Amino acid sequence: MARLGRPGMSDEKKDELWERWHAGESISEISRAMGKPAGSVYTILRTRGGVYSPPRRARSTHLMLTEREEISRGLARGESIRQIAARLGRAPSTVSREIKRNKGCAKYRAIDAHDRAWYRAKRPKPCRLDQNPVLADFVRDRLTEDWSPEQIAGFLAVMHPNDPAMRVSHETIYKTIFIQGRSVLSRDLTKHLRTRRPIRKHKHHTVKGQVRSQIAGAVSIHDRPLEVRDRKIAGHWEGDLVLGRGLTQIATLVERTTRFTVLVQLDGRDMMTVAERLAEQMADIPAVLLKSLTWDRGMELARHGDITRSTGIEIYFADPRSPWQRGTNENTNGLLRQYFPKGTSMAELTQADLDRVAAKLNARPRKTLGYRTPATALAEVLH
Repeated sequence: MARLGRPGMSDEKKDELWERWHAGESISEISRAMGKPAGSVYTILRTRGGVYSPPRRARSTHLMLTEREEISRGLARGESIRQIAARLGRAPSTVSREIKRNKGCAKYRAIDAHDRAWYRAKRPKPCRLDQNPVLADFVRDRLTEDWSPEQIAGFLAVMHPNDPAMRVSHETIYKTIFIQGRSVLSRDLTKHLRTRRPIRKHKHHTVKGQVRSQIAGAVSIHDRPLEVRDRKIAGHWEGDLVLGRGLTQIATLVERTTRFTVLVQLDGRDMMTVAERLAEQMADIPAVLLKSLTWDRGMELARHGDITRSTGIEIYFADPRSPWQRGTNENTNGLLRQYFPKGTSMAELTQADLDRVAAKLNARPRKTLGYRTPATALAEVLH
């Protein structure tokens, strides 16, 4: 069965993630505590719309695995159902039903029976709105009119005081929107909620006093040397990730003066992978052209110090939500969409594939360069 979330997140880790979320920790806090990218945390939370479900536990009255193993051994010894039941302290009818439900005396196996019982116990209760199409249509129409779930629930309680079938709690409405497995209310209806949040947040969630998405030792773009701004001296780069379908990505580096572009293949967008691959590709760039790199505030470059130590390049970070501060890079990423349209998976791309695309881009004349090519402009700088 395919795992939800990115590779490497075990079931135990996912359980820990959900428990932290339920305890009121923010995505950034969970990311730092578990050593996982914030995007990985969000991806898993989004599978259930951020709605926490407590771990399933078997009731104390249900047969345990050890009891089922004892039943299996008793059958193998040829004991009667009454003998087995007496030893377990269970009613003979309980043991009898257990055996009949799980292939009979000849084929009864403890682990198989335990798994089957666990699966049968799920018995998912149909969603209330799924059971009542009239109620679902009313809720859907009111949400489209920007009513809050609480307003809808309150209005229904007033209009139908004696008809429980036409009443629903605001919490049920929220869960039906955010948990898309219920397939009754579209996730697009979150756009009509006041917060427009894509996932449900716990009432105790707060980011007050927290340092969110903190990049240790980050130097602001406002502290860059003035020579970067006028583009007269080559060697100052801008960088970012271009995202593809299915959690795939590549990195782009663009030299501000010549518009020369370098593309970097990435197997993941975690901070370790990004730092290692950028450092590897920058090793092929002449040292005279490694003066500075400006990146956005993405946590994928949290290990920027590793890149600086490896290459000598100084790294600066743009302000949050300020893509215009890396306009050259943003423009280049737009040009790259000709080769990698939105929705394209980057998973099968090799570094050689990206080098070929970069070569094409660097061989195209640019108006801003007086219709010279980036490759020509770079060659002039080096010679």
